[in-house]
Amino acid sequence: MASGTALIYDNEMTSHRLLWEDPICEFEVPERLTSSYEQLKHYGLVQRCMHVPIREGNEEEIMLVHSSEYLQIVKSTQKMAEEELRRVSENYDAVYFHPDTYHCAKLAVGASLQLVDSVMSGKVCNGIALVRPPGHHSQRAAANGFCIFNNVAIAAEYAKRKYGLQRILIVDWDIHHGQGTQYIFEEDPSVLYFSWHRYEHQQFWPMLRESDYDAIGRGKGKGFNINVAWNKTGMGNSDYLAAFFHVLLPLAFEFDPELVLVSAGYDSGIGDPEGQMAATPECFAHLTHFLMQLAKGKLCAVLEGGYHLKSLSDSVFMTVKTLLGDPIPQVSGEMVPCISAVESIQNVRAAHKTYWKCLMHEDIGLLQDLSTKSHSVMEPELLQSSVHPTAGQAVGKSYSDEAIKTERFLKSHMKKILSPVPPVKTSAAIVSTGAENLLPISVQVEKEMDTKDCKALISRFHSEGVKEDEALIPLGNMLAVLDKILRKEVCSGIVESAVGSLCAAVALKHCTDFGLQRVFCIFVGEMDTELSVEDGKNLLVNICQKPSEKAGSKYFISLNWKEDTERNNFFSAALGFILPVAYSYQPDLIVIVVGPNRSLGINGISLLTSLLKGLAESRILAVIQDTEIKLVQSVAKALNKVSAHDFGVYASASQENVREIKLLRHQLQQEWKMLQCSVTDCFSGS
Repeated sequence: MASGTALIYDNEMTSHRLLWEDPICEFEVPERLTSSYEQLKHYGLVQRCMHVPIREGNEEEIMLVHSSEYLQIVKSTQKMAEEELRRVSENYDAVYFHPDTYHCAKLAVGASLQLVDSVMSGKVCNGIALVRPPGHHSQRAAANGFCIFNNVAIAAEYAKRKYGLQRILIVDWDIHHGQGTQYIFEEDPSVLYFSWHRYEHQQFWPMLRESDYDAIGRGKGKGFNINVAWNKTGMGNSDYLAAFFHVLLPLAFEFDPELVLVSAGYDSGIGDPEGQMAATPECFAHLTHFLMQLAKGKLCAVLEGGYHLKSLSDSVFMTVKTLLGDPIPQVSGEMVPCISAVESIQNVRAAHKTYWKCLMHEDIGLLQDLSTKSHSVMEPELLQSSVHPTAGQAVGKSYSDEAIKTERFLKSHMKKILSPVPPVKTSAAIVSTGAENLLPISVQVEKEMDTKDCKALISRFHSEGVKEDEALIPLGNMLAVLDKILRKEVCSGIVESAVGSLCAAVALKHCTDFGLQRVFCIFVGEMDTELSVEDGKNLLVNICQKPSEKAGSKYFISLNWKEDTERNNFFSAALGFILPVAYSYQPDLIVIVVGPNRSLGINGISLLTSLLKGLAESRILAVIQDTEIKLVQSVAKALNKVSAHDFGVYASASQENVREIKLLRHQLQQEWKMLQCSVTDCFSGS
């Protein structure tokens, strides 16, 4: 099994720099690269990554995407004097050339291809290439927006040809639309391209009509180009996560990519003068975590934009930390997407409804009267100045007051979100003898407790004791593992138990006694013990075949699910319902209990476990009543990220299951606002 994270970096790429004054281009600086790398060194991540030697991309590789004529133009800049370089630069939009630009651009291409080779050959599971110049604006015959060669597009074509890949997902979270990548693949159904970007009704650069939600691809590529066009600034963590839950992830899991490429632009982060958005660095950890569940973990991130050095370097750090499998900090801020974000999400879902099974049963209509549409259209001269309205503000000769304010905030914020993260990422397990030998090596297998020790432990935690002797050992085992999680000796744990419902009840009570304020419990199967959720310190979702009479409140939800016995049909429920509810709740701990008569297969349970690892700093207790070894092994792997999961063959939910999700979403969307994916959701409820 592939493991490890590749890091590709070379200081030579800093020699590409601006030689003259240009207020538009002056903040694409070498320090973008060095500050990101230094931040990784500061946190000790450089030595934890596998270092892959860099090489130049050759002309044949570059011409997988670019024309030979354009290649020769870029090549000719190597021997040009400054004045000639300026004249060539002026032929393109927001671009500068330096005598070393061609060499650096070839290194950026080569680094991207080396990363693809490392991942596809199994040397590593994932990785990141810190490169410049960036690439996603570059087109077949034109440099554009600081970009010379389209690194990610070349990487996709290279992977298709060398490794015979038939499905590649490109996720572009840069705040500018990667129109170059869109143009290259808009007729290609083998590449699913997703971009969110600041659009503002075509008033933000690159000011293209084809950056809007209804540009869905052409010809055979229809449905494979996804544009989430943000029509206002200030989009934050909840808006980005909502776009993943309700747009990208459902389509991506249905697409089932063999490789994920990320155009990792961090100008979509807080404090960036270009994006003017509000997403904090840990948001990129959560986005990365979700993408790692695709393509059996084969993920290659390639640096694009990012112009506030502190915001950029912190976000790169959070991305790499997640790629390495570290626990993920809680995402900050209120989990409520803004109306404008919901509008954008609704329109892109409506535009793609006829092309994707996961959307075909949804009642989605296009919105014409958007809340932001009243903004007056700019005059041409003002429109031109909006290309880079705050150029130089963040990394030019002097910081603005706003940039300094952001830097101070991030110093405090990073210290706050990193301090409580457990220093370990191992799991504890108490399982049967047959299962313990099949667990990942990172799992600490604990000895089963004897009756005397169990009585002592239970009496210490719960003075009322337990009446049934047969429940003593399972409860004692569960409490022993749970206590290790709560004391942060381990990150997660797994226990086999013959009394799943009782374990859940005792676990929730113990967490409350310990001082936790929010525990999210998923119970798969039939419960035979009543669980208390009245005070809001526990949120229970029971996934079962028959509706529970006691469910119906915001804290006790019954999800009645009919399993597809041959394929995994749980994607829509996990992505469109459980994740939004869980992120709205923001738990301190997650308890997953698999009880009797479960209506969910091993793949569905593993999917759920893997996705929920992004929450609660990855603190999860799994209690499994079913002694099926494959289930125990699968959950243990999901908890420990020892290898990428195959969640089984995708199946769209049945109309009956879709109706169940719609009903619950309608009932609960005012309580758990991350469920909202249409404007009517924002104003309606039970």
